[in-house]
Amino acid sequence: MKVAVIPDAAMMIVHLIGKNGHEYLSPTNLSEEKLRAKDPYDESTVDYDAPPYNMTEESTLVGNKYVSGEAPSGVKGRMSLYDNIITNAEAAVILGRPPKNYKKMYNTLNHLILFGSVSCINHHSLVVKLIKQKNIPILQVSFPTTRDEIIRMIGKVNCFLKNLDKIDPKLINDDNLDINLRKKQDKYSLNDFKKIIRDNSGV
Repeated sequence: MKVAVIPDAAMMIVHLIGKNGHEYLSPTNLSEEKLRAKDPYDESTVDYDAPPYNMTEESTLVGNKYVSGEAPSGVKGRMSLYDNIITNAEAAVILGRPPKNYKKMYNTLNHLILFGSVSCINHHSLVVKLIKQKNIPILQVSFPTTRDEIIRMIGKVNCFLKNLDKIDPKLINDDNLDINLRKKQDKYSLNDFKKIIRDNSGV
């Protein structure tokens, strides 16, 4: 099956897709095999026949069907690249956003390679919304902040991909992520909040 990863190019998840016999959908025709074969310092290995290098005037307009005329050009351009994913995805894995005040486990480059990048939050939110509107199996996992959480996340993604042909088209959100793709926080009722204020203010 053709599987989308959001954010794109989160190699920790992309690797599992091919390993489980599925096809990774990329807006730039990226693949794990291509990355392994490429010398990052050799500009002659750049594939100028792949997006975004081969985009024409017409192909840059494809994103207009997803946004209004007032949308920033950066969002429109990114949506043009993601049209292939939105149209052809048969399943998706959505990685949640890191919690606020998150302390990175890896240096910036390795963090980017392993977990991908949201890049533009407006574009990211729109792609997530459009993918969720499709009648396909979707796994939503929280952003791992420890080694144990990474192991658990890999286990969940592996289980999802291995059983993809048996999973009903629905959103699986066992990590209880909210609309912002972060873990939901427990909230206090108004009465409990007032009690906390009273107890700590001496009133």
